[in-house]
Amino acid sequence: MCGISAIYSYHSESPPVDSGVLRNIRDAMLSRGPDDAGLWISDDHTVGLAHRRLSIIDLSEQGRQPLTAKKGQYRIVFNGEIYNYQSLRKQLQSKGYQFATQTDTEVLLNLYVEYGPRMLHHLRGMFAFAIWDDIEKSLFLARDPFGIKPLYYSDNGHQIVVASQVKALLKSDNIDLAVEPAGHVGFFLLGHVPEPYTLYKGIRALPAGHALWIDKSGVSEPKVYFDIRKELLLTQQRVNKFSQSESFEQLKENLKESMCSHLVADVPVGVFLSAGIDSALVTALTNEQSTSPLQTVTLGFDEYRNSMNDEVPMAEQLARQYSCQHQTYYLKEEDIAANMPHFFSAMDQPTIDGINTYFVSKVTAGQGLKVALSGVGGDELLGGYNNFQRIPQFVRWCAWAKRMGVLSRLLRRTTQPMLRYLGKEKYAGFLEYAHTYSGAYFLLRSLQMPFQIFNVMDAETFMQGWRELALIENMQSSVSGLNEKHLQVSGLELQWYMRNQLLRDTDWAGMAHSLEIRVPYVDVPLFRQAMQMHVHIQSKRDCVRRLKTNLPADLLNRKKSGFNVPIRDWQLQTKGNNRKKTTMQSWADLVYSKYLGE
Repeated sequence: MCGISAIYSYHSESPPVDSGVLRNIRDAMLSRGPDDAGLWISDDHTVGLAHRRLSIIDLSEQGRQPLTAKKGQYRIVFNGEIYNYQSLRKQLQSKGYQFATQTDTEVLLNLYVEYGPRMLHHLRGMFAFAIWDDIEKSLFLARDPFGIKPLYYSDNGHQIVVASQVKALLKSDNIDLAVEPAGHVGFFLLGHVPEPYTLYKGIRALPAGHALWIDKSGVSEPKVYFDIRKELLLTQQRVNKFSQSESFEQLKENLKESMCSHLVADVPVGVFLSAGIDSALVTALTNEQSTSPLQTVTLGFDEYRNSMNDEVPMAEQLARQYSCQHQTYYLKEEDIAANMPHFFSAMDQPTIDGINTYFVSKVTAGQGLKVALSGVGGDELLGGYNNFQRIPQFVRWCAWAKRMGVLSRLLRRTTQPMLRYLGKEKYAGFLEYAHTYSGAYFLLRSLQMPFQIFNVMDAETFMQGWRELALIENMQSSVSGLNEKHLQVSGLELQWYMRNQLLRDTDWAGMAHSLEIRVPYVDVPLFRQAMQMHVHIQSKRDCVRRLKTNLPADLLNRKKSGFNVPIRDWQLQTKGNNRKKTTMQSWADLVYSKYLGE
C-alpha cells in the first residue's frame, strides 16, 4: 500500500516537470507510505514519477519505486496488492522473464511489457498504477475493477498531474480549483461525492475498472475494462447447473480461497472483528488458513456499553472461540474530540462515514500492524442490507404511481411540511421516486432529497450539479437490462454505495494511520461465483447458515445493527453555552465546512 504521483507534460508547449512540485505532491501523502520514498524525472523533464512506500511485500530496498524494466524503457509507480502475483511470476518466468526483486510491482510491470493494456485481465487484487513507456512516450493509468484503490488526475490541456489523493493534487499550482457543482450537490444528496467528480472542476477520479492512456497527442477518454453491469447481465443469462447444496459448497470454497489469497504478505495480517456476520466469517475462514493465531481488534464505545449496539461481548466471544490474539478498545467522547482535527485533515473527500474505520485503524496500527482484513463488501455480495427486501417491496407497492406524473409532485409538496415536522421529510417523495429500482434506491440511500437541498445551496449551483449528476438516470443505467431482483439491488449497492463511500472511506481512513486494509469480499472470482448463485440467496443470514460454518448461533440470530458510531450522542458542535446533539444532517454540514477549512 502506497501513495503514487506522476506529472506528464505531453504538449510541445508544456512547461517542464517541476521536481519541487512533484516532491510536494508525493510528500503530502506521507502517511500512505512512511517507510520509503522515490522520485524519477526524465532527462528532458517531460515526465516524472514519484512514490511513497508502505512496505508489505519484499521489505528490502530492492522494492523501492519507481521500478524499471527493459533497461529503463518502462517505469512504474504502484499502489495496492496483486494477490495472484506469485502464479503470474511463474508464468512470466516460463516466457523467459527474469526478476531482480520478490515484489508484486515487478510482476505487474513485466506483465505490461508482455501484454500491454490487456494485462489488466490477468490481475487479481486492488490496485492503482502509472506505467511510463519511454519508447512510445506514453503514460498508462489503471484502477482496479471495484475501485478499492483511488486514483485522481488533473488535465489542463498541456500537462496531466496524477496522485492517490485529491488533497495531494492541491499541492500543484496548475489545477483549476473552481467549484464543481456536481461534486457539491452529490455530497449533500448522498453524504459522499460520487465518482468521477470531486469538489473541484479541475480534478477527476479515474473511475473504477477503467484505464487511461496519455501520449503526445493528448489524454484519451477513460476506457472501461471491467463493467459490473455487464458482468451481472452475463450472470443473468447463464443457467446455474448446480444444485443448491453444490452451489453453497462452491461458494464456501471460493470464500476460503479469497481469504487465503488476502493473507499474502511479508508482515503480520490482522482482522477487524465486530459482532457482525461479515467480520466473523472473515475470522472463521481466515483462521483455517493461518499458521499462527490471528490478531484481531474490536472497537467499542462507552455510550454503548451493555446495550444492543455494543459490539464487544460478541466479538470477544468469537475471539475466544478461534483462539485469537485479541485487543478490545473502548473509546470515550473526549478521545473522539481530541482526534477530530486529524480526522478532518486526513479526510480526502468529504463524507459522512469513515469515522469508525478511522478509529479502528488507529488502534490496529497502534498494535504494530501494517495490514488488516475488513468485512466490507459482504452485504453487497450476500444480500445483507434491508434494501434487498425493501426496494422490490417499494417498487411493487408504487407500480401504479408511474402514471401519476405531476400529481405525485403535488402530493409531495402537500405532505412535505408534516413529514418535515416528523423528521421524515425525504419520504414526501415516496410516490415520486419509489416506483423504479433506481428511484427507490436513491430514496433509501440519500441523505436528503433534491427538494430539500435548497436549504444548504443556492438554486443555480444546485440545478447545474443536479443536471450534470443525472443521478436517477445514471443509477438506472447502471442496472439497465437486469430483471432479477437480487442482481439489480446488488448492482446498485456495488456501483454506488460501496464504490463511492465504503471503499473510499476504507482507503483514506486506514491510510491516515499507515494501515493497509484488505477487503476479501471485494474480489472478482468470488463476485462472479456469488452472483451466479443469486437465486439461492434469500438473505445473508440464511446464506451463511447454509455455508455450514461453526459460527455461534447467537451471532447468526443476532439482529443486524451495522457497525454503529454514536455520532448523535457526541455533542461535537458548540455555540456558546448551547450544545446540541449532532444529527446526520448537522454532521454533514460540519464535515463540509471542516473539509473546506471554514
